[in-house]
Amino acid sequence: MSLAQSPGVWGEDPVKLTLALKMVRQDLTRTQMELNTMKANFGDVVPRRDFEMQEKTNKDLQEQLECLKADYEEVCKEHEILLQLHMSTLKERDQFHSELQEIQSTSTPRPVWIKCEHVVAGGPERWHMLAEGKNSDQLVDVLLEEIGEGLLREKNFFPGLGFGEHIPPFLRFDGVVENKKPTKKEVVKLIRDFWKERLAEDQKEKFSDFFFNFLEHHFGPDDAMAWAYTIFENIKLFHSNEVMSQFYAVLMGKIKESVYIKEKETVAQLLKEMTNTDSQNEGYITIEQLSTVLKSIFPVKKDERMQELMEAAGWHPDISNSDFIKYSSLFLEDEEGQGTPFIQKLWEQYTAEKDEYLQDLKQELGLELNDKVNLVKVREALMNIDPSLDKLTLKKYLSYAFQLTELPEEGDEMEQEIVASVQSALEQLHMSDTRRIGPREAEPTS
Repeated sequence: MSLAQSPGVWGEDPVKLTLALKMVRQDLTRTQMELNTMKANFGDVVPRRDFEMQEKTNKDLQEQLECLKADYEEVCKEHEILLQLHMSTLKERDQFHSELQEIQSTSTPRPVWIKCEHVVAGGPERWHMLAEGKNSDQLVDVLLEEIGEGLLREKNFFPGLGFGEHIPPFLRFDGVVENKKPTKKEVVKLIRDFWKERLAEDQKEKFSDFFFNFLEHHFGPDDAMAWAYTIFENIKLFHSNEVMSQFYAVLMGKIKESVYIKEKETVAQLLKEMTNTDSQNEGYITIEQLSTVLKSIFPVKKDERMQELMEAAGWHPDISNSDFIKYSSLFLEDEEGQGTPFIQKLWEQYTAEKDEYLQDLKQELGLELNDKVNLVKVREALMNIDPSLDKLTLKKYLSYAFQLTELPEEGDEMEQEIVASVQSALEQLHMSDTRRIGPREAEPTS
């Protein structure tokens, strides 16, 4: 059967089909050309979604680039500054190097202190004990004491100093006196015995007179002067010995007796507070309890100085607050009168704090050392630097400064007439038991 004769689909007119086929082929050709044109024109086009994502990424990268450019410019500026600093540092280095070479060529070499161990009595072991923890200046003092001790023991007699007004009463003598040649231990024991008797009295008798009477009582009138010269030469020599140096300072009027008494009272108060804290009476307290006691006794002491005291007592960073310390060992003295680092630090801090207090006072006065100042201005300055001063302590400080036993009533016209040089007032306060009572400025209330 032919296609033309097929029923259904194949029943169409062949001519029409041929014509339709031709038209379709033309449409196909045209469509193919359009498709090729579209491919040629839009072959590289991406979807809008991808384009927008890439556009956002590009924007972010542009912002990052701007930030990096700003950072780069900042780094360039810092680099220029560092280059300039480097160049100036190089110049300073070269200058310091030149100065160092000049100093090395002209200055005395640093002493090799280890050489001393072979000439000091007691050998290396004793020298290491003497030199421990000391700087060069202190080592010079130690060496001078060792040399001086040898020379002192070689002397059999001391020449009398005569009866001049500048000679202390207990040394006024013409002729020669015997050197009794006591050991350091014997001198320290004698001084301790003296203080026991002195503190048992009412301290009304002049200190130097009481000292000579003490010697007469212990050694008799004939030997008292010899012992006075012997002790004087020893305490003048041994600056590093705490007992001797303090006694010398009081005896020569460099510090008042009340300073020594107050120091001993403070030490006794510390020991009492630690003993009271030791509820078990075992001789031990914790590091935390030690800190609490120190803060209660010294409420205005600076934190760094409180830390120094704790370290002198044996604290270090590896110790916890609950660790125990044998507090009685903090107050021991050896046979030659040397106290523990804790007691030495107490005295050192007391002296430093007094110096700072008086420096504050001088600055508050705003005067030169040779200028005159009256009692009113000193009172105002003391109250400004130490507002916590009570009236009794304030009067005591003013009495020290102007060397008065009685002061006029506050507001009396006579106060304006009581004057002294700034230097004299500060020296008198330095000799006396002067200390800060409270902070300079009142703490703000919350």
